[in-house]
Amino acid sequence: MAMERRAQRRIQSLYRHLSPQASDASSLLHPVHYVLGGVARNIADCMSKLGGKPFFISAVGHDMAGNRLLEHWRSTGCPIEGILQTQDITTAVVCCVLDPNGEVAAGVASFESIEKFLTAEWIQQFRYKISSAPVVMVDANLNDRALEASCRLAAGDNIPLWFEPVSVAKSKKIAPLVKYVTYVSPNEDELFAMADALSPGKLYCLSKRYKSQKNCPPESLIKMLKPAIILLLEKGVKIVVVTIGAQGVFLCSKEGSILTRTVVEKPQPLGVSSELHRLISPNCPSHKFHDVRQIEGTSHLFALQLPGLPASVKKLTGAGDCLVGATLASMCEGLNIIQAISVGIAAAKATVEADSNVPLTFDLIGVAGRFTWLRRLFMMDQCELLPASR
Repeated sequence: MAMERRAQRRIQSLYRHLSPQASDASSLLHPVHYVLGGVARNIADCMSKLGGKPFFISAVGHDMAGNRLLEHWRSTGCPIEGILQTQDITTAVVCCVLDPNGEVAAGVASFESIEKFLTAEWIQQFRYKISSAPVVMVDANLNDRALEASCRLAAGDNIPLWFEPVSVAKSKKIAPLVKYVTYVSPNEDELFAMADALSPGKLYCLSKRYKSQKNCPPESLIKMLKPAIILLLEKGVKIVVVTIGAQGVFLCSKEGSILTRTVVEKPQPLGVSSELHRLISPNCPSHKFHDVRQIEGTSHLFALQLPGLPASVKKLTGAGDCLVGATLASMCEGLNIIQAISVGIAAAKATVEADSNVPLTFDLIGVAGRFTWLRRLFMMDQCELLPASR
């Protein structure tokens, strides 16, 4: 109820901002856009537009939304065998109200179909696909049994697993799964929620302090986030990717060397590999960090800030998904996580400047060539090693 009241107040505030003269019972004249969405779908779509062929496992209905989603996925040339479509399913839909800055002011979501029909049994049918994947990504929209089945299948074949938290409430699903997770990609609020789920009450005071000081510089921000990040790392997560809005990303691990290694054991080139390496390697060389001291012990943290790129923002939805999608696509090319996140940041810039959740067209080479700021991002003097271990 408290969340519903907060959402109602935010909508009323936005309503008054858009039309000060209207009464609460009035409707507003404002553009309405239908766009393809869903966290995992956005990530997979981004990967496909960067040349990949991700195997997407989901569930949709024989309705307008489901038919449109499946038709689009079929047009990408990616496999559709993992997508369950039946008359019994009502396709998941979310209605978002955006404020003038492109932020989500409030939303109403219907995800019952994902929780009910995207089952552990359906996912287990694709055991072979999972076992041969270079990396597996799961989002927290799945029900608990489906999440556990996905994680166990990946772990059984030593496949790196990326956990995407989706929201503050759903991010807490990581608690029983954390031992399987290689990468996690929360924003600051999701980070504290996951830490609280793993160790209830331990960081409550710090979380409250952060909410009152969240617009502070990166050097101060990392100090506030450090206890939550370390808690996840101590529980077994190898790399924590914290998105910090326009300030970019904190890339964190307990050891610096893991960030410079090729993290996918069996890269699956997308067909642009040699050109991608030619563009990125000179500007974001792995050897730059080979001499970083490996920090041992649970009280230390290796944290790297990769700054965001200036953008002409239309809306912010989909930016985090495309950051993850482009990062995964780059990892599958054999890039290390620092290089891959750099490509992800460039893709996020393209996304906030587009009308759709995933830009209609881009590729890894296009991302690198289109934005002159990308070269600056790849230069290592723009990637700051923060004093988080002090």
